[in-house]
Amino acid sequence: MDFEQMYNNYYMQVYSFVMTLAKNQHVSEEITQQTFFKAMTAGGKFQGGSSELTWLCAIAKNLLIDKLRSQKRIDEFPIDNISDENKNIESNYIDEDSAFVIHQVLHNLEEPYKEVFQLRVFGELSFQKIGKLFNKTENWARVTYHRARLKIQERMENL
Repeated sequence: MDFEQMYNNYYMQVYSFVMTLAKNQHVSEEITQQTFFKAMTAGGKFQGGSSELTWLCAIAKNLLIDKLRSQKRIDEFPIDNISDENKNIESNYIDEDSAFVIHQVLHNLEEPYKEVFQLRVFGELSFQKIGKLFNKTENWARVTYHRARLKIQERMENL
């Protein structure tokens, strides 16, 4: 695998993908660089089950999630708002529980529904771009997203 060619071919697409998720130029540049570094050091882990671009975007998404999680831990306890947090502690637990259930259902969703749903909702990508990532049509992306929504709703109702 020629990493220099991969970098030249996909840098802007991966950067654009991360930028739609992070909405921050500095973070997007950092995550994009880390993505290509991780892909380069992964050795033979790319098995060809998807396109190289899809593989790179998955790496980028996971790196961004890790960064946001670590950032959340750093910002978790703002000193200025401690009294405000105590007032709404019950509603915070309810919101966290609901969010956890939704993420649990999404985590257990099978592919490609899971990734298409995440790219559309969290990545805010168009159906055309999602279809392109999977080397499919825009209509395929729409149908897959719709089916993912139905599966999530069904599983949420069964909980």
